[in-house]
Amino acid sequence: MTSQPKPELTLFDSTCLIVGIIIGAGIYQMAPDIAKGAGGPWGVLGLWGLGGLLSLAGALSYAELATAYPREGGDYVYLNRAYGSWAGFLFAWAQLAIVRPGDIVVMAFAFAKYARAIYDPLANTPFPYTEHLYAAAAVIGLTLINVLGVREGKWTQNLLTTAKALGLLCIVGAAFAVPPAKVQVENPGQIPWSLALIFVLFTYGGWNEMAYVAAEVKNPRRNIVRALVLGMAAVTALYLLVNGAFLYALGYPGLAASKAVGVDAVSGVLPGLAGPLIAAMICVSALGAVNGLVFTGARISYALGADHRLFGWLGQWHPRWGTPAAALLVQGAIALALIVLLGSFVHAVLYTAATVYSFYLATTLAVIVLRRKEPHVDRPYRVLGYPATPLVFAGVCLFLIHAAVTYKPKIAAASGLLLLLGLVLWRLSRQQQVIGPSPKLPAS
Repeated sequence: MTSQPKPELTLFDSTCLIVGIIIGAGIYQMAPDIAKGAGGPWGVLGLWGLGGLLSLAGALSYAELATAYPREGGDYVYLNRAYGSWAGFLFAWAQLAIVRPGDIVVMAFAFAKYARAIYDPLANTPFPYTEHLYAAAAVIGLTLINVLGVREGKWTQNLLTTAKALGLLCIVGAAFAVPPAKVQVENPGQIPWSLALIFVLFTYGGWNEMAYVAAEVKNPRRNIVRALVLGMAAVTALYLLVNGAFLYALGYPGLAASKAVGVDAVSGVLPGLAGPLIAAMICVSALGAVNGLVFTGARISYALGADHRLFGWLGQWHPRWGTPAAALLVQGAIALALIVLLGSFVHAVLYTAATVYSFYLATTLAVIVLRRKEPHVDRPYRVLGYPATPLVFAGVCLFLIHAAVTYKPKIAAASGLLLLLGLVLWRLSRQQQVIGPSPKLPAS
């Protein structure tokens, strides 16, 4: 087996990776709250469509960077080149300690919630941590699969992504199969449209993951852009179809007031089986997101270890399994610790939000910085609508950072302090000497 990354991901693999990470449990959990901020049925579809367009603007910006610098690590590589080694190091540290394990935990808890609804072996005991055990099992199992090989990881992803897409289409078919229910709701409640947009963009999160595995994509000059566009188009279409089905089956008031929207939408066709079937679909959907996050996240830590002696033990590609095994295992261990410390889906989301969009902002602006700083680099794809496209998405990032900090300032401050610890570690790493800067990449 090779001790370096090698191209093994086809266009289909790459597209499944993007779709599988984006479509987690958010569409099921957040659709009613998003409806409360939309003001009406057309507002619902408009917000979901707008979320797809804004996310595509970010994806196209990343596509330029990923095709120009097709190396493992994604943002780590771009930030190194745009702003210096401190920025790349800080990003990789944040992914290792905050963002990636936090995102994994978010989806692991989503899986655990619905897995427990299907089968809870400890239901008749006072033990209160069944969801923690399910979440930990998901992290451990999928981490070990990805340690064993790239093929094992990618085929697991392809299977789970195909299953979750078919599941969503089944919900659409079932919702349209019977006359709509007459749901009587006097006042479903309202939230600000800006908060609804935050929820929408959260459900679209994950399109940037392609950048982290760019060195493992076959024909990256063409397939990275294709996978990003196909993936975003597929997700946006699915989200619009599903919300259209929810609106048809329940009406706008019923959607906004629903506590279990997937179950409510298909109960007319499968009144006795709706609950277990929807729970199973959400479990599969969440596991697909966990697997994709595990697969891509370890590539960032691998890139950090390859460049910095302080984390050199992470920068090893296992000669037998052909994977960044050490990075995968450390990432899994941190995620397990966060399952214990954070304890819930909501806390895990808030733990990562401000940090995530801060780096989205920095990387999006890196498109502009690197065009000026490194004009000689071959760019097989140049972002459509430059510079407006990256600037629009940068503005969205600023809006989301402000919203996250003002909503839960204490949690944002805690993750911010942990992020600043990365600057101390960067200084220590510099004292131990950087092994070398990101190498110059060939034009082809």
